[in-house]
Amino acid sequence: MLKGDGQLSHDLDPHDRPPKDACGVFGVWAPGEEVSKLTYYGLYALQHRGQESAGIAVSEGSRILVYKDMGLVAQVFDESVLGTLRGHLAIGHCRYSTTGSSVWENAQPTLSSTEVGGLALAHNGNLINTRELSQRLAPGTTRATTDTEVLAALLAQDRSQSVEDAAAELLPQVKGAYSLVFMDEKTLYAARDPQGIRPLVLGRLERGWVVASETAALDIVGAVFVREIDPGELITIDENGVRSRRFALAEPKGCLFEYVYLARPDTTIAGRSVQSTRVEVGRVLAREHPVEADLVIPTPESGTPAAVGYAEASGIPYGQGLVKNSYVGRTFIQPSQTIRQLGIRLKLNPLKEVVAGKRLVVVDDSIVRGNTQRAIVRMLREAGAREVHVRISSPPVAWPCFYGIDFATRAELIAGSLSVEEIRDSLGADTLGYISLEGLTEATTLPSDRLCRACFTGEYPIAVDRDNVGKYVLEGQA
Repeated sequence: MLKGDGQLSHDLDPHDRPPKDACGVFGVWAPGEEVSKLTYYGLYALQHRGQESAGIAVSEGSRILVYKDMGLVAQVFDESVLGTLRGHLAIGHCRYSTTGSSVWENAQPTLSSTEVGGLALAHNGNLINTRELSQRLAPGTTRATTDTEVLAALLAQDRSQSVEDAAAELLPQVKGAYSLVFMDEKTLYAARDPQGIRPLVLGRLERGWVVASETAALDIVGAVFVREIDPGELITIDENGVRSRRFALAEPKGCLFEYVYLARPDTTIAGRSVQSTRVEVGRVLAREHPVEADLVIPTPESGTPAAVGYAEASGIPYGQGLVKNSYVGRTFIQPSQTIRQLGIRLKLNPLKEVVAGKRLVVVDDSIVRGNTQRAIVRMLREAGAREVHVRISSPPVAWPCFYGIDFATRAELIAGSLSVEEIRDSLGADTLGYISLEGLTEATTLPSDRLCRACFTGEYPIAVDRDNVGKYVLEGQA
């Protein structure tokens, strides 16, 4: 039995976790500003990308200080802690583990020390040649079991050259998804893999610069969006401003699932608002899978924008039929058997007076194992719904992700083994409709060859050696 850990979780069913992204990263170079507080608020804006641990590294020019712990950003940091983190540059990280266990040693930023100074690094994404890279290190070099720790150790290994040169030499040999922020005592660096799978943006402060996983984090700290950091680009920020260096040719393959679920709706990707994309996805879904119904309701919060679009295009009224308790997460108190049997009702409950006697269209972003949707359909029927039609704003997720989303294995994914009709039958819905891959792609306004769609198609843009990947690849586990 899992013990409660007091950490927030948005999971409606602990056995049916939604897709989880790897992490959020943030970096700031701003002399004269309270960089630790700017980083705190940047991470606060990126909390949706990782809720297991959080950390900040700062430097005042002569040494790097790192503070990190398990838990949410607001649990790890308070005014007194932030007051000790003084400097002119900082990087920060909020983690969801995709390589290495969820333990303190694997929290980020990770710090590597050498005779000539320190190097702190934070990473969003997932590498697929971690084991090969780790073999370049002497035994005992690292205590952590993450691809991030391996990267930091390799960058710090040869300090006869500058950090910038070391990164430009190492990164072309690194395979997989990585959006990095890292720093030495005086300089902030950021880099993005040649495919640009995970997002990374550059912003301007009045007295400095910011890099972040999403544009929403720039907004929160008052930074003006400058541009996306290009795939295969390394940038360096110091008193001389921003320098750009290309270490690999760009082969853009941005993650399509960022649009479906991972990114905040108030974030912009490739010049288009994520909210606008999700609403358009709902419109396309209504055209592809029409149905006669009385009310369109979302599964909060992930299904809301697409439900708005579905209602708009179909002419069916939009309403709130399910109420989510935003404050129920993991708990120190084990539920009684009675409460455990109620399951999802702890976090989601139907509005009986709204749904009773109605033909409902229920819109959600994705189906992973199906347990959550099955419970929702059952609850709505028990609340008196006459019909329940499920509409999903992504195609069937049938393949695992090796680039930074903790999807289940193919065997655990319901779409990995069942047809749409078999899934509908398993959920107990009257009808089930997924948006087509073409419809979802069109809504992003990006061409399909600039997107990674592997979780829907099984076609991976970077070849994966299945025997040498996995969350515990450095821990001796399968």
